[in-house]
Amino acid sequence: MSLELALCLVALFGLAAIGTPIAYSIILAAIVYLAAAGQDIALAGEQILQGLYESFVLLAVPLFIVAANIMNAGSISERLLRFCVAAVGRFRGGLGHVNVVASLIFSGMSGSAVADAAGIGKIVIGMMTRSGQYSHGYAAAITAASATIGPIIPPSIPMVLYALVSNSSIGYLFLGGIVPGLIMGGVLMVMNAYLSARRGFALEQPVPLRDLPGHTVNAFPALLMPAILLYGIYGGVTTPTEAAAVAAAYALLLAGAFYRALTFATLYQIMVDSARSSAAVGLVIGGALILNYIVASENIPNTLAGTLVGLDVSPLTFLLAVNLVLLVLGCVLDATTIILVIIPLFLPTCRELGIDMVHFGVVAIVNCMIGLITPPYGILLFVINAVTQIPLREIIGEIWAFLGVLVLALLVLILFPGVVLWLPRMFGYPG
Repeated sequence: MSLELALCLVALFGLAAIGTPIAYSIILAAIVYLAAAGQDIALAGEQILQGLYESFVLLAVPLFIVAANIMNAGSISERLLRFCVAAVGRFRGGLGHVNVVASLIFSGMSGSAVADAAGIGKIVIGMMTRSGQYSHGYAAAITAASATIGPIIPPSIPMVLYALVSNSSIGYLFLGGIVPGLIMGGVLMVMNAYLSARRGFALEQPVPLRDLPGHTVNAFPALLMPAILLYGIYGGVTTPTEAAAVAAAYALLLAGAFYRALTFATLYQIMVDSARSSAAVGLVIGGALILNYIVASENIPNTLAGTLVGLDVSPLTFLLAVNLVLLVLGCVLDATTIILVIIPLFLPTCRELGIDMVHFGVVAIVNCMIGLITPPYGILLFVINAVTQIPLREIIGEIWAFLGVLVLALLVLILFPGVVLWLPRMFGYPG
């Protein structure tokens, strides 16, 4: 390790330790490296601008954020919830199942776990706690766990970021996330059913079956969004970035014209909030671009790849080891930082070992999403605590069962690549 890199790492971890936002920590640490190496510190700005302007795919990120915010602000979330209650609310643990199914549906619209938790999740928590059957901690925990599905089922902002650093196909990544997302939803529903039976949660008052068609028709325009997105991408009509623009336009048309649930004041606030969220993500991306330049200058990925290949590590052993590292890092780092800074270090080794980039990407992103609910730093736990005021200790006390089944689902995805690659191969993926 060079002296310049050591100074960079000391600055990075030192700034992060005193509470500096991770984006600023990365950028300042990179400037320390450039100054110590005698390079022009203006390279920092050049790397940010060059990386952002050359990455057309990054336009999808703010567009998906806008679409998610419109979904939350309009009446779309409430209509989807009424449909979910009518469909699965009649079973034991019904509102827990509603929570998971709503996340599965909403994940096909937002691409963001935080948008899912802060939007539709907040509404479901209110429903669960008002019923008096579920503790506040349980309602918050299953909401946080189900929100992790958001970035797995397309569209997915983390998959867009992974495609940026790995040069993988966004379309095939999106397809690869569908089955894993459904598996995650399935194991959460099984755990919810088990805990509901064990704790004796009472059955909800079922919605009459004769009302189900009416709720379906009411929610149908919103349910169409995932189908429109997937057809646009895989039918060759749009690129993933254009599909993000279609998603934002369709959400605006739906909430504003069809459901008449938006005012100009609300729309203005949506745009302001979306701009702030996009800027926050953009700062992290910019910092990661500079850090990746430093990593490449130090030849770290090739050195790491050569070392691991020289040890004759099997692909499965490597995958298990990397995922264990990512699970640990997920306790202290946010998903965007892991995807943009940590994962690129392992990509050359993946290629050397013949590991499929789509399989590795989907598994790594599932891992990062599990990190969002892993104490002590699980960002979704803090988001739900902030929007509901439910004490963090109650949420953490209930999260472990759901965390456990999600880790089991992750292990299945690692051991059986065909689960991830089945749909992409059906659509012509050569991997």
